Amino acid sequence: MTILSPDFPDTIYAIQHLAFEDLGALEDVFYQLGFRVRYFEAGTDDLTKAMQHKGLTIILGGPIGVYETEDYPFLRQETDLLKVRLEENLPTLGICLGAQLIAHALGAKVYAGHQKEIGWSKLSLSNAENNPLAPLFDTPVLHWHGDTFDLPKQAELLASSEIYPNQAFSVGKNILALQFHIEVAADSLEKWLIGHTCELRKAEINIPALRADNEKYALPLETVATGILRNYMKQVMGK
Repeated sequence: MTILSPDFPDTIYAIQHLAFEDLGALEDVFYQLGFRVRYFEAGTDDLTKAMQHKGLTIILGGPIGVYETEDYPFLRQETDLLKVRLEENLPTLGICLGAQLIAHALGAKVYAGHQKEIGWSKLSLSNAENNPLAPLFDTPVLHWHGDTFDLPKQAELLASSEIYPNQAFSVGKNILALQFHIEVAADSLEKWLIGHTCELRKAEINIPALRADNEKYALPLETVATGILRNYMKQVMGK
């Protein structure tokens, strides 16, 4: 089933900050809906085209902080381009670092949290009217971050966790920021365990236990995430 519209671009642009943190299970959903996907690599690619895209642009996760501009100067341009994009209210989805970049671009403070939040747990959903994350009620999601952010003044809070109050927010119908990982694919999470091994060991995370939780919770999340993404796409396309 496709939901393409002649007035909405049929390509999804995704900005990566780490090779193995891709669109995961969401990529197949986009293909099912009739979209194409193009990736941009932050730090090496010019992000101007992705940030000026009139269709949906997704900003994915990564292990760096938005405030680490001395070590990663490309973050300055990425943030400047994102500010313009958000001012124009173009469809934008941010995941983890992507959500932090959206918060930062909207003027909110992003900073190191008091502890790492890595693992699966349920969210506390807000009473926002027509909360797009309502299907996640009672469904564990994957958290994998050390930074957090204040809620932007113009944003509506959608979800919290026991550790951090700001887990998701929206600005109007087009802009959605998720601190947690809704995109994880059950059949590829092992590469996260390999790629993030230093972080996991430093945080004293039990890797076999995390793998077991992945096997238990990832597939149910894929099913719920598919519904959330389909509804979000209909919303930004005005259907």
